[in-house]
This record gives sequence, structure tokens and C-alpha cells, in this order.
Amino acid sequence: MNSTSSKLHQADIQHHLHPYTNARLHQDTGPMIIERGEGVHVYDTQGKQYIEAMSGLWSVALGFNNQRLIDAATAQLQQLPFYHLFSHKAHAPSIELAEKLIEIAPVPMSKVFFTNSGSEANDTVVKMLWYRNNALGKFAKKKIISRKSAYHGITTISASLTGLPANQRGFDLPLAGFYHVGCPHHYRYGLPGESEEQFADRLANELETLIQREGAETIAAFYGEPLMGAGGVIVPPRTYWQKIQAVCRRHDILIVADEVITGFGRTGKLFGCETFDIKPDILVLSKQLSSSYQPIAAILLNEDVYQGIADHSGVLGTFGHGFTGGGHPVATTVALENVKIIQEERLVAHAAEMGEFLLGQLRAFESHPLVGEVRGVGLIAAMELVGHKVRKTPLNGTPGLLGKYLVDRMQENGVINRAIGDALAFCPPLISTQIDLAQIISSLEKSLDQTYAWSIQQ
Repeated sequence: MNSTSSKLHQADIQHHLHPYTNARLHQDTGPMIIERGEGVHVYDTQGKQYIEAMSGLWSVALGFNNQRLIDAATAQLQQLPFYHLFSHKAHAPSIELAEKLIEIAPVPMSKVFFTNSGSEANDTVVKMLWYRNNALGKFAKKKIISRKSAYHGITTISASLTGLPANQRGFDLPLAGFYHVGCPHHYRYGLPGESEEQFADRLANELETLIQREGAETIAAFYGEPLMGAGGVIVPPRTYWQKIQAVCRRHDILIVADEVITGFGRTGKLFGCETFDIKPDILVLSKQLSSSYQPIAAILLNEDVYQGIADHSGVLGTFGHGFTGGGHPVATTVALENVKIIQEERLVAHAAEMGEFLLGQLRAFESHPLVGEVRGVGLIAAMELVGHKVRKTPLNGTPGLLGKYLVDRMQENGVINRAIGDALAFCPPLISTQIDLAQIISSLEKSLDQTYAWSIQQ
């Protein structure tokens, strides 16, 4: 480690509290410091190259040095580095991005509201739902139904929507009024002999039972990712969303699609709603919206939802919610250019083609003694590891042991990806080529062999 790297390493340990990190362990191990990026690769301060097989955090669609995005940000910084959208103010980039998002939305939408992150967006949506139902005189219709293993963010409300224990333990969450129904993962939660169709029926019936118990007049919305990302890349059964939507429509419960991970080509369609035939009332977008070159998220509302909010703002005198950086001119400029590039370079179709190749390569490992399931759609996939294939149990009864060991070997072998428990996730940039994906698979093969050799010694 050179002197500059050493100084950074020590300064990080001394002064930096990291997200999603064991702070005590970090004091002993310190960080891997990433210095630069190029295409699908990033480089640490030692000059080692890694393929970023998670697109950073599911988000860098166009790779790590797209010059058009850099130039767009630079030009906007020179023209108007900041302005806000409060109190009837506007600027061209936010107007043009809103217009583009309404144009390409998977279902008819009316208005766009900008935030800085997916967590802020989901927090805002719940406030909008409460605000709207107050306008409609539905004062009891405030409860939200989400799902176990869902991920919707980490603000207080968003973490209550989230169905992952790590985001709630120690924080006194979830808040009252947030409910979580079953995770649509047939491999894990299907009963013996239960088909995917029967499993989807059971989950729809579970939702129906919860609604009957609580009363439809108390439930504002059902919240879901088209496929679950941070919960383990969970691809729902084919008819799952059809059945869930039918229950919600029958009981006048709005549907919110969280496309923070799945939007802009990740599933092989422009939106995950198209892949799974979801007709949401509200759509939440972030991450690949700007390839994470700038922090930005967008909420799309249909006309019916918008009218209730607009009416109440008229009565109260304002919609008393917003963020200083929401719709930031640099962020909206970069996002608009990012969407244009995805369209012009036909990266959605490319993601579908490359995703088919990646999934085919991953499925070649299904007979491996440590591999329980391979799943995915488009250019997002997961390989679930097990200590015992028939029982689907973790190594030595310890969840996450195999995943942690394998992801560490992958990093040693030049690929950064993520273990979600024992599920190894893959979410490479949309610009990834077959050569890039083949290198990921080569690292996986070597790392899996190393992990197996280690596992039999445990």
C-alpha cells in the first residue's frame, strides 16, 4: 500500500461511519478504496481492476466514465448550477425530464415529482397517499401493505415499507400501520408439491385475508417491486402480479410500483411493469434514471391520484412537502441525457440479449453441489447457495456463510458483486458485452471451486 493509500485508509477508519457496514469490524479491516472507473470496470488505489458486476448499487447503467453524461453535467454547472422548484419556480431541465418520463411511462401518468433518492421518493409517496385520502374524506384509509423481503429504502417510512430485518432491528421499526405479506419466492416458500400457479393463488388469498381482517376502508395502497432486488433478486411466479392486482382493484386499494432497481431496461423491457404486466397508480424511479452520476428520483402519479393532492393543496394553500435538491438542474440534465443514451443505443434490447446469455451461463452451474437455484430476468440474476441441495439448508446451519465466502473470493478474482445472505447477485451495467459477462462467469467458476474446497473442510 503506497503512502497516499495508507493515509486515506487510516483517515477512513478514524473519521468515517459507513452505511450497511459493521462499524466495529470496519475498525479492524478498513475500506477498499476505489479510485477511478472506466466502462464496466473500477480500479482501487493499488491499481487493481475489477468488473463491477453490481453496477455499483444496481444503478450505473452506462458504466463509470460516460463522456456524454460528464459533458452534460459540466455544461449545466456552467449555465445554472442550482435552482429550486418551490413556490412556482422552474427550470428547463426539470420540465424536459418530466415531459420525457410521462412520454415513456409504461401506463398513462399525469405528473412527476422529483426527490434525491428512492428512499425519499417512497417516503414521499406514503405522505402523498395520506394527504390524498384526507382530501377525499377517507381519514381511516392510511395503512400500507408491502411484502416480506421487500426493499423500499431506509428513511423512517421507507424502512417501514421494507421487509428486511436488517433495516428494522435496532431502529424501532416498522411504524404502526405498515403490514407485510408473503415473499413471492417459490423456491423458498412454495409448499411441497405446490405449483407456481398454486403458490401465487395462496399469496393472493393471504392478501385478501389481511384486507378482510383490517378492512379495505383502512388500507391505502399495496407496495411492490416488480421483482425484488435487495431481497435476493426474487422473480415472482408468472401470474403473481395479475392475481395481486385483481385483489387490490376489487377493494379500491392503489398499486405503487417501486421501479428504483428495475426501471430503464434492467429486466429487458424499459420498465419492470412491462415485463410483469403491472398497471400501477404510482411509479417510483431512481438509480438507472441517471446511472447514479447524480442523485435523483422521480415519482409518477396518474391523473386520479394527482387530482386529490391538487384539491387538498388548494384547500390548505400549499402542498407542504419538498426537498432543496429535488429536481436539481444538474441532476435532471444528466438524467435526461442518460435516458436519451439508453434509447439511442438500444440498450434495453441489448440488456435482454446479454441477460439471456448471462442466465444461460449461470444455469450451467445448477448441478454444482453448492447451487440451489439460479434465477433472473433481463440483466439481473442471482445464484442461491446451499449446504444441502435437497433440504435447501445453509452450510452448517449458518445463513450467509457460503455467500460471504464466495463474494470475497469473487473480489479477489477481479469481480465485485454482492451476497444477499447466501444469494449471489449479478446486476452488471447495461453496456456490458458478452466478453465482460464471460469474464464474470470465469471468475465465478474459479471462486465457486475455491468455496466448495473450503466448504468441505468446515
